[in-house]
Amino acid sequence: MTLPVSIEELTIEQVHEGFRSGAFTVRELVQAYLDRIVAIDQSGPTLNSIITVSDTALDEADELDRAFAQRSELVGSLHGVPILVKDQIETAGLRTTFGSIAAKDYVPKTDATVIAKLRAAGAIILGKTTMPDLATSWFSTSSRSGETGVTKNPYDLTRDPGASSSGTGAAVAANLSLVGIGEDTGGSIRVPSSWCGLVGLKVTPALISRNGMSSLVTSQDSAGPMTRTVTDTALLLDVLAGYDPTDPYTSISAIVRQEGSYATGLEHATLQGKRVGVLRQVFPDPADPEESAVSVVMDATLTALAAGGAELIDVAIPNLDHYVTFTSFYFSQSRQDMNAFYLARPDLPIGSLDKVYSEGQYHKSLELLELIASGPETAEGDPEYLNRILEQGEFRRIVLGIFAEHHLDVIVFPDTKLPAPTHADVFGGRWTALNYPTNTLIASQLLFPAISVPAGYTESGLPVGLEIMAVPYDEARLLTVARGVEVATHARRAPSIES
Repeated sequence: MTLPVSIEELTIEQVHEGFRSGAFTVRELVQAYLDRIVAIDQSGPTLNSIITVSDTALDEADELDRAFAQRSELVGSLHGVPILVKDQIETAGLRTTFGSIAAKDYVPKTDATVIAKLRAAGAIILGKTTMPDLATSWFSTSSRSGETGVTKNPYDLTRDPGASSSGTGAAVAANLSLVGIGEDTGGSIRVPSSWCGLVGLKVTPALISRNGMSSLVTSQDSAGPMTRTVTDTALLLDVLAGYDPTDPYTSISAIVRQEGSYATGLEHATLQGKRVGVLRQVFPDPADPEESAVSVVMDATLTALAAGGAELIDVAIPNLDHYVTFTSFYFSQSRQDMNAFYLARPDLPIGSLDKVYSEGQYHKSLELLELIASGPETAEGDPEYLNRILEQGEFRRIVLGIFAEHHLDVIVFPDTKLPAPTHADVFGGRWTALNYPTNTLIASQLLFPAISVPAGYTESGLPVGLEIMAVPYDEARLLTVARGVEVATHARRAPSIES
């Protein structure tokens, strides 16, 4: 049976309306996405965004259809929602490779906490998405895709979709799934969301459990939603957030005490009366031939925000470049944290980051992986480690002071100063994980929540994302402002991609 509606740009609410009305079943919806994956990801334009497709998705769909037929009600808030998940997160019975050729046959025995929560809410894990080896890049290069294989950006197949959640970004943008899950340490949800025209949320670290998700910097790692609408992001957050005894960091839930749904009231959200800080010091240079493309979009976006009722206040963070550089823990803590995760899994062939590095089992363009692997074995091996922690605290106090002084709801800036780069520029070495002009590290190293929302498109049709940053544990306000931006700009549009 052909689905009576197009699956392009469907939302969770629309899908549930379809189930309740009898317009289509979960099986029919899942089959439609599986067919689209074959037509667009595995053939035709061959996006190469999905590394493993579930062979039980249709059986799970049948179970949900039977349950609905018997009870005439949905089994949970994500009943029948097909979800693609970054291959950094363990899925029981479904291959999980962490983007590494060294783990090409690894099948976990248990689900990560986020996967267990999704399944309990009625979601169907449709498959696992591509990512660079061990999440160590802004770009899509991965040993699992071969030395020249990449994931393509659905808005321009010659360009990168952004990493490390590259596969989720490309797949959700191309409507290969209803929604997706990524992971963000320094920008790995927000960069691909920006380059692929998506909504991507990095929560306050540990608002969502990291149990069963490989680590990069434990204090910053965050799983999170990647969707086409703010409301769908909020609906996923409702399921994912909360305390998990297997991740002690999630004890912050005792502080958050979110009452009700994050999605409640978003349908009426506006920017009226919102005080929005504008961090112009990290905006692109309008005189630069390449940065000007993003600059034009940002100017139009700020105009739309003001027209929508937001009060824009220019702000600046003193010594920002210093704080962003000095409070980075990749070369102090990552080797220790990554090894701890892999060594705790004796059935995982990766063994350790050290083993992957010494045996050369990674894509050779991943200079960040090489630098981490050749850095201190433990955080204490970095003589500046204590000073980095102290200055991170100072960094947080400075920015919280800016929020307090100006009575801000949020601060905004572009996720990156440039649109998605070409694969030629990435493989040619023009751009690396160390020199690409991204602003996502600001919220990451502050340990603040941030969300990327579609802002518009360059003259050549490339998506540009607006990053919205709030204070810790204020995801509810962050989502309300993000929805207001969505209403003010109406920026999201599907890519023109044909099978």
